[in-house]
Amino acid sequence: MNTNTTLVIMAAGMGSRYGGIKQIEPVGPSGEIILDYSIYDAVEAGFDKVVFIIRRDIEEAFREAIGDRIEKRVKVEYVFQNMEDLPGGYSVPAGRTKPWGTGQAILACKDVVNEPFAVINADDYYGKEGLKKVHEYLCNPAKSDKKFNFCMAGFEVGNTLSDNGTVTRGICQVKDGILTKIVETKEIGRGDNCATTPDGNVPLNQPVSMNMWGLPPKFLDALEEGFPKFLDGIKEGDIKAEYLLPKIIDQQIKAGKARVKVLETRD
Repeated sequence: MNTNTTLVIMAAGMGSRYGGIKQIEPVGPSGEIILDYSIYDAVEAGFDKVVFIIRRDIEEAFREAIGDRIEKRVKVEYVFQNMEDLPGGYSVPAGRTKPWGTGQAILACKDVVNEPFAVINADDYYGKEGLKKVHEYLCNPAKSDKKFNFCMAGFEVGNTLSDNGTVTRGICQVKDGILTKIVETKEIGRGDNCATTPDGNVPLNQPVSMNMWGLPPKFLDALEEGFPKFLDGIKEGDIKAEYLLPKIIDQQIKAGKARVKVLETRD
């Protein structure tokens, strides 16, 4: 089946702990950045368009580091995540300094993404297998009575840990290959033959999400519909609340509106 597919790359965050634009920091032997590897793998898998979600203030540096180069190989579009980009009648609360999270980031793609799409982070390297499996699913989605049929690359937590500190992952509950629950979990570390979390240890083969999703374009309508509801639910004085993609998808699952196929990868 010949299906147009897009890779959406979330690259708007600067990385406050890192102290710079880590998405364009060279890591390879010839100055490659992490995105060079991810986009190479995606094009090899069959994706034919790349959408970068960035901030306007890093556009020039981003285009120079990778965008202008990638445009010679695959169609490229840019969208911009902006803290002030809110539905009518809403305003940014005093003291807030950061955009509204990954859900708002993906929503910024609404005018340029009209085909099945995958989502990844700009500053994670995923390996070939996940992108290949997600692309195959997007071209041949499962049939179900749910409103949405999503897929997710399911990584083993042991393969995603760092020797240089803890990580944040979406810890997944999976039944018969279908995601039943996902919990965004911070401070996951490496233990003795296990991964450690603030709530206890989990086995090294525990399925986790690293924000590699396969989604239909109509999901963007659901994101747009849900954003005002999220804003209405923010407690007064909370200037750090985020509209997060894993939480949104978990809500869709609990409401019976989505079925998420977990595609196992050992990468």
